[in-house]
Amino acid sequence: MKAHPIIEDMLKRMQAAENHTLHEFSSIHTGKASPAMVESVMVEAYGSSMRLKEVAAITTPDSRMIVVQPWDKSLLKPVEKAIQMANVGINPSIDGSVIRLPLPELSRERRQDLVKVVHRLAEEGRVSVRNVRRDAIDAIKKQEKAAALSEDEARRLEKEVQQHTDKIMKDIGDHMAAKEKELLTV
Repeated sequence: MKAHPIIEDMLKRMQAAENHTLHEFSSIHTGKASPAMVESVMVEAYGSSMRLKEVAAITTPDSRMIVVQPWDKSLLKPVEKAIQMANVGINPSIDGSVIRLPLPELSRERRQDLVKVVHRLAEEGRVSVRNVRRDAIDAIKKQEKAAALSEDEARRLEKEVQQHTDKIMKDIGDHMAAKEKELLTV
């Protein structure tokens, strides 16, 4: 049986909210190098703002270092400046034709601050999911009022909406707990 169009739309939007939250989690570094930490830094290049991943190769040769190699050597200084301005907590240094980003050790206080950021991001994700849930329930009620749905069908759809909402909320909570554990036990 094919899902109701309201449910399909809601699932797409909830999945997008969850994916956005998970992407935000990946940008929080835990002392382990990850290209996601800097790939969305905006660089002034060729007269416009471009994301770092669009103008350079980003690699992680080891767990404590990110190496950025601009495809155009004239962008070394702009890329270095963009990383400094992005305030990602990493001090870039130019080494020949690459920019090295050594990751500093995380202090206990910094780890606690990052855990708070993870909790805030998780809550923003939950709020997005709840907004999608509210929109879906409103759409169901509107169709019920217009006699496009029977009362029984509307109740069944509302129950299905709640089940999907609970599942995605649990997923976000699980990912938050895993990220928190990762931050505190490095």
